[in-house]
Amino acid sequence: MVSKPSAIRGARIVGQRYVRAKRRENPDGRMPLMDHLRELRSRVVKIALAIIAGAAVSWAFYDQLWDFIQRPYCRAVTYCKPNTFAHSLVLNGVMDGFYLHIKVAVIAGAILTSPIWLYQLWAFVAPGLYSREKRWTYAFLGTAIPLFGLGCFFAFLAMSRGLEFFLSMSGGLTPLFTADTYIGYWIAMIIGFGLCFEVPLFLVVLNLARVVTHERFRKWRRIIIFLIFVFAGIASPSPDPLTMLMLGGIVVVLVEVAEVLIYFNDKRYARNHPDLYADLSDDELAPVETPEPVDADSSN
Repeated sequence: MVSKPSAIRGARIVGQRYVRAKRRENPDGRMPLMDHLRELRSRVVKIALAIIAGAAVSWAFYDQLWDFIQRPYCRAVTYCKPNTFAHSLVLNGVMDGFYLHIKVAVIAGAILTSPIWLYQLWAFVAPGLYSREKRWTYAFLGTAIPLFGLGCFFAFLAMSRGLEFFLSMSGGLTPLFTADTYIGYWIAMIIGFGLCFEVPLFLVVLNLARVVTHERFRKWRRIIIFLIFVFAGIASPSPDPLTMLMLGGIVVVLVEVAEVLIYFNDKRYARNHPDLYADLSDDELAPVETPEPVDADSSN
């Protein structure tokens, strides 16, 4: 009788041989349109099931998750106490509490299962990429995810200052923030700060695509820095300049690091792709070799 480890090893070898045979038959991984749509449907279903499973797990930890989400609000109003006027978020509708549970669970579930759905997206795109493109994709994801996480961290620090500003604009009235509007503000801050920290990576990608060169970047530097601080002022609505300088200053430092990378990449590109007409002036004719005469008799 065949042992279980031997059977598993044999099945693995057969599977590897089958995959290699399929690759030899179709080395480019080409698929008809309907097969692409079926593959996309399969990936989307797997992503949806993963997020639903993550949301179900997160539902059990709703109290801990909600305490973490409303922490910036508690700092803005000094302290939080359930059912206390002006020190707790409110619900207006009968179903608002249920909807809030769903929103928190889905957000946490999407974050919790992000490795799964990121892999599903990658598995759908990867067969159409060359090995060099795959390496660039690994580098892009390995840089984009930490930058977005860094932006989310600073967003969490700046939320309470923004809420303090909004509270100061109440004009003597008592502000009652609903949980729905607060979580919308929380998501907007997280996404806004996270995308702001992706600006340096976006510039490097444009440089790799030869859309932005170091010469163009040098011309646009002042405008880029100005726009960064404008966006930092919008994303952090606190009136004190500290929050805006904290966000804008860090992003400007990252943009300067991106400029250094763009500079060296342009040097490498110029070294590998020399300009044949760089030494010619605008009014100088390019040298044209005189063609050798052809003997009509010898050609026959």
